[in-house]
Amino acid sequence: MAGAAVLRALRTPVAILGRFPSPVECVLTPASRVLYPPWRTSTVRTLQLCSALCAGHNKWSKVKHIKGPKDEARGRMFMKFGMMIKIAVKEGGSNPDMNLNLAHIMEQCRSKNMPKVAVEAAIKSAEKAKPASQHMFEARGPGGCLLLIEVLTDNNSRTHQDIKRLLNKNRGMLSDGARHNFNRRGVVLVSGQNVSTERALELAIEAEAEDVQETEDEEEQPLLQFICDMAEVRKVRASLEELGMQITSAGLEFVPRALSSLDRDQLDAASTLIEALNDCPDVVRVWDNIQADS
Repeated sequence: MAGAAVLRALRTPVAILGRFPSPVECVLTPASRVLYPPWRTSTVRTLQLCSALCAGHNKWSKVKHIKGPKDEARGRMFMKFGMMIKIAVKEGGSNPDMNLNLAHIMEQCRSKNMPKVAVEAAIKSAEKAKPASQHMFEARGPGGCLLLIEVLTDNNSRTHQDIKRLLNKNRGMLSDGARHNFNRRGVVLVSGQNVSTERALELAIEAEAEDVQETEDEEEQPLLQFICDMAEVRKVRASLEELGMQITSAGLEFVPRALSSLDRDQLDAASTLIEALNDCPDVVRVWDNIQADS
């Protein structure tokens, strides 16, 4: 797979990053725009990493990471991790060796310096917690952007009214069908420091990832997202580690199939809406398909 001839064939699209033929399927994340050609039915996989198109979405990632005081944001982040742990335990049990999703969340907790005692307490609390319902609200925000709002609640009616009120107040609305614009995929994040586009493509091929995309974290440090099937996260992660890559996180995410391009006013409104949703105690995560106009 990693032979020189194959790599030459797979690198060919990099020279034509400015052209966009009609793809069979288009998967785009808040980091970049990547086209899926018809490799799903072919023996040869074509990967494209388009750094030229990352600027708009990197701008969005910086905007949506701007929060209030750091201590407050840190506390809120830990609370959300606790909710994610509760969902993972509910779905697959409290043993991370047997529950891949829980293992990935615990790894994210460690990467964000959540105290080990707090993680263990969250797992124990999840085991004893009273029954709660997990829901996914589909919504449309400013500029026509699409949102998936994951919640965990013990009062469905209250949470539905809270989400509806926040959307109406911030130029959004509930919108059936938004879920169809997202695919749930495995995502492995690694440091992109000093990694060229060509090398990123080689790593994706050698790790047997479906795609690789460029992004930045909230500190504007370069990251590479390796996209894979949900069942292949552990395998892709292990392969990247063997190739010497520093893993930032690994887990399951909703990856948008098409991006919504927003101007500055729409971007500000969307940022306000998403921050308001994240402040809601029942909201676990908000997924979006936003790209900022460059």
